[in-house]
Amino acid sequence: MEITEKIREVASLVEIASQYTTLKKRGRKWVGLCPFHTEKTPSFTVDEEKQLYHCFGCGAGGDIFTLVMEKENLNFPEALRYLAEKYHIPMPSKLDAAPGEVKLEEKLFKINEMTLNFFRNNLYHSQEGLKALNYLKKRGISQETVNELKLGYALNLWKSLVDFLQSKAVSASFMEKTGLALPTKKGEYYDRFRGRIIFPISSLSGKVVGFGGRTLFDAEPKYLNSPETPLYSKGRILYGLNMTKNAVRDQGFMILVEGYMDFTALYRAGIKNVAASLGTALTSYQVGLAARFAPRLVLNYDPDPAGLAAAARAIPVCLEKGLNVTVVTLPESADPDEFIKKHGPDKYRAQIKKAWPGLKFYVDSLTAQTDMSIPEEKSRVVQTLVDTLKSIPDPVARNEYLKEAAQYLKTGEDIIRQLIETARKPLARRAEAAIPFCPAEKRLFQIMIQDRSLAAGLAESLESEIFSGLKSEPAFRTIIQSVRDEKDWDLLQLKNALSPEIFSQLTQILLEKSEPGTLEEGRECLCEIRKIFLHKKLKEIQIDIVQSEKQNDRERLLALLYEKQSITKQILSLNGEIQAQSRTLPSS
Repeated sequence: MEITEKIREVASLVEIASQYTTLKKRGRKWVGLCPFHTEKTPSFTVDEEKQLYHCFGCGAGGDIFTLVMEKENLNFPEALRYLAEKYHIPMPSKLDAAPGEVKLEEKLFKINEMTLNFFRNNLYHSQEGLKALNYLKKRGISQETVNELKLGYALNLWKSLVDFLQSKAVSASFMEKTGLALPTKKGEYYDRFRGRIIFPISSLSGKVVGFGGRTLFDAEPKYLNSPETPLYSKGRILYGLNMTKNAVRDQGFMILVEGYMDFTALYRAGIKNVAASLGTALTSYQVGLAARFAPRLVLNYDPDPAGLAAAARAIPVCLEKGLNVTVVTLPESADPDEFIKKHGPDKYRAQIKKAWPGLKFYVDSLTAQTDMSIPEEKSRVVQTLVDTLKSIPDPVARNEYLKEAAQYLKTGEDIIRQLIETARKPLARRAEAAIPFCPAEKRLFQIMIQDRSLAAGLAESLESEIFSGLKSEPAFRTIIQSVRDEKDWDLLQLKNALSPEIFSQLTQILLEKSEPGTLEEGRECLCEIRKIFLHKKLKEIQIDIVQSEKQNDRERLLALLYEKQSITKQILSLNGEIQAQSRTLPSS
């Protein structure tokens, strides 16, 4: 049995969903407030029997795997491990769900772990390392903090790490894949990190995915990070969160700083609800990661123009994710590290309480270089702000921010409200305009997804071209190909094949109460879908016929008329098949 099937048999979607929201039994289903958006009336529905969920408010939907992936920010193999560990299911050595990928990740994790041990050994057992320890001590970083953060040191040599990894039978290609070594023009390899204090970068589960290094030799850049690798993506990691996530939860907010030393300064001072974005461009993914652990984010970036601009850019991203965001600007243009050293943790905490409301900070950044006495300039600022406000998911919060914005900009609330409503209309229209599945398409989905044996029987006689033009075409092609290749398929594959809007509709129809399907009913649905395909083809032929008549192309016209006659006969034949099958179907 596949690992996915073992998990489905044992795992409870209700139990997993209850980790993120409170569910109450309502008939045969469970209902609660959606964990994906802010709402006051419960619209999140879990069907325990079908092991599916769907939110009728925001459209989120899927199965136990997609829920864990979305809420825990995991990829599919990681979600499998998460659920397998929770329900004590042994994991196979190789996951069929991602051939080769998991094996590669495991190798890279092992290399990173070996590398971390190498760097830590350098810190304590080399002359350069002892100098690095002395530097850290002068920066106020205690031995305890060094150990907790697992800091290390990269020797100021060209091939120190390369030689070590080669002695451990690590190939040059794998060194390059981890981002630890760089190739020369001659095909040799040298260390990426040289003469640097090393900060290991870990995933939420504590596995080392990359490294950062602070130079001790005035090399450029001062701070160097691992490049993008199969394990590490800068925009998907918050440094230190693996160690501080519980403190963030307990405090109810996260302090976000830019870099390693700011994080370390707060951490050693006992302020543990902190993480670092490792750069100035905060991504939507990182904000979503922060939102998992607390509803409030305090930005404390460097006081230079780049840091202040980065804080301003981050505010719309936070508001769109439903986060309450504030911004700290420390006195004397100090960064967190400098301020903590000079004034201590208590005064730093006092500054947190004085943080600027995020929207106010954002408005000030928009108006700082703008002459608001010029109507056109003021209009531009208002429109920029409207673009942010329209995306706030919670209508109550959106309304409150609207009032604040009107006050800050000295503009009528009614004007801003009208602009927001106008801006949101396309969003509403897109949701309404999502073309629903036709009845046959919808029922065929229910039959094929609920009973895999029927899917196999129906796929044998399917021509995938009949789904051409349907919104569901990629999903049906995925199912058909998987059945023919004798491979398992699941909702995750369908989610990857479909647009978010169509996948949301799919999960919604799967939650609907429906009777068990039959092979005959499935074939009737296929006949209806073939008719839709043929009628569409007939319209195309009719357009070609008119064109041929205009061009007096008799030969093409005659061929088109024959084709039209053939398709018309096929439609009439299908009508007969549908009537015959309807007579054989059991009455409800």
